[in-house]
Amino acid sequence: MLATLLTGLVALLHLWFLVLEMFLWTKPLGRRVFKLTEEKAQLTKALAANQGLYNGFLAAGLVWGLWLGADGQAIRVFFLGCVIVAGVFGAATVGRKILFVQALPAAVALGLTWVA
Repeated sequence: MLATLLTGLVALLHLWFLVLEMFLWTKPLGRRVFKLTEEKAQLTKALAANQGLYNGFLAAGLVWGLWLGADGQAIRVFFLGCVIVAGVFGAATVGRKILFVQALPAAVALGLTWVA
């Protein structure tokens, strides 16, 4: 039950990342979250939208795995692993905060999924 809840939270986080990167990147909230000037946000909005789309795919995969219940465990494991890899890469290349916001919740969900 806890693994399912945490996996759902990770999926919701990635839906939120999709919204931030695809729709709010150039808005005051998006610029504040990502510490961007208006000019830099405008210059990078296509890249951010692409990144947001990928976050949406991660969320969709997790929701798919949850929807399948016990039969979706392998799918959840795969997509949680993808989230962890993306989070570690983001932490190494962008900022350490990503490790705690993205990779850590997915790692805990993955551990609980294996235990369950």
